[in-house]
Amino acid sequence: QVQLVESGGGLVQAGDSLRLSCAASGLTLDRYTVGWFRQAPGKEREFVGSISWERGAQSYAAAVKGRFTASRDNAKNTAYLQMNSLKPEDTAAYYCAVKLFATAVGMGRPDAGIDYWGKGTLVTVSS
Repeated sequence: QVQLVESGGGLVQAGDSLRLSCAASGLTLDRYTVGWFRQAPGKEREFVGSISWERGAQSYAAAVKGRFTASRDNAKNTAYLQMNSLKPEDTAAYYCAVKLFATAVGMGRPDAGIDYWGKGTLVTVSS
């Protein structure tokens, strides 16, 4: 059974940093591109960033580019999202997702065809 478990969310102040983790089980993460998505209250889920299975290419939404960094440790079957200079508008539930052999850019497309989703971790940024 495949599971993606996010952790690392919490309540922080504007300007602070957080690192989210996405621990995978039931699959070998090195064949999967990992995407990060978020959903704020009353809004649709949106793409945040991704890191590809091959050579670690990355893609980011404009709203987080330069502040967020995706990484992965295939030996630990875990992916990460480092979030710096957090803003109140970053408040959302954050989800990791994976797709076999996808491109980093492809994860951000509406028709990405995600294989598996995590259940999310909540990030709250106070002003």
